[in-house]
Amino acid sequence: MFELSRDHEDFRASVRDFAEKEISPHAADWDKAHHFPVDVVQKMGDLGLMGLTAPEEYGGADGDFVSLCIAIEELGRVDQAMGVTLEAAVGLGINPILTYGTPEQKERWLPDLVAGRTLAGFGLTEPGAGSDAGATKTRAELDGDDWVINGAKQFITNSGSEITSVVTVTARTGVSADGSKPEISAIIVPSGTPGFTAEPAYDKLGWHTSDTHPLTFTDCRVPADHLLGERGRGYAQFLSTLDDGRVAIAALAVGCLQACLEMSVEYAGQRQTFGGPIGRKQGVAFQIADLEVMLQASRMLTYRAAAMKDAMDAGAPGAPSVSEFKQAAAIAKLNATESAVTGTRIATQVFGGYGFMEEYPVARFYRDAKILEIGEGTSEVQRMLIARGLGLPVE
Repeated sequence: MFELSRDHEDFRASVRDFAEKEISPHAADWDKAHHFPVDVVQKMGDLGLMGLTAPEEYGGADGDFVSLCIAIEELGRVDQAMGVTLEAAVGLGINPILTYGTPEQKERWLPDLVAGRTLAGFGLTEPGAGSDAGATKTRAELDGDDWVINGAKQFITNSGSEITSVVTVTARTGVSADGSKPEISAIIVPSGTPGFTAEPAYDKLGWHTSDTHPLTFTDCRVPADHLLGERGRGYAQFLSTLDDGRVAIAALAVGCLQACLEMSVEYAGQRQTFGGPIGRKQGVAFQIADLEVMLQASRMLTYRAAAMKDAMDAGAPGAPSVSEFKQAAAIAKLNATESAVTGTRIATQVFGGYGFMEEYPVARFYRDAKILEIGEGTSEVQRMLIARGLGLPVE
């Protein structure tokens, strides 16, 4: 059985205090206005949340992945959009540069990203390439000492805010040696580069506070040394990035479930019908009990997977293999996100007609939850990965 350390629990308390004071009172207003609160995002950086897993040499805390998941969960407990802002800032913005960048690339971009002064995005998804990332159409061709990029990306988080400094994009840079498949590489594109445009933000069902844009690249030139990692390894880098991201999204879903449970317990104890609180009715009480079960199971699966990653990174004796971690990440993501969608439906039902009113937070969580089953790999993709991990020849 995995249990958090005392230090982890103390850290949870500090992040919860920040979330309750700096985010919770404003979340509903930000949601209505589709406002991205740059000042609060930078306060998250001041608290050290952006640099939790980054080395001290870049201003980070050199902490563990479990701590990052705790922070995402606690932010997501009050506002899912702020939770995913942190998840994407670290998992999709900082970590690819930290993991695959050259010393020069790290020194140029990481200090500001780790401090929360700037944000980075990761441009993977395209109109015709989501789960099938190998269908990427965006192209990058070497022209002298520059990469020239043409194409489009969509649904890219933290990509068009006023503090976004860079977006890493995947692009076709050629074909494999045998010509059977495209060569996909990752390239760092600084904001403001001519030919790189963050189009107007999406009008989304949920995550209204999150910064999300489609991107276009038209003869966009960046120096050849902006290649991230090895040429032709962009697809493999993306797969590794998503493994970590699935656990982080599971943590966000755990925060959603925690919020649903707390709101439901409080409301069921106060709402009076037929001479007593609705929590006395088995029809309501049993649904809330199911919420508790889903929360506990999702939390255990999520932090088990996070602890597995930390053991792998530390090279601990008996550490799990990459394939074991991938399986654990897919299981945690599938269980937690589908539970969160079910959990928000239950919470909305507990609130009855009030659950349908935007003045109650439960409505916002209901809208925010659905994307959890889609982002960082759909539920269908997770089932495919789990089946493959069992040795089944699923396509």
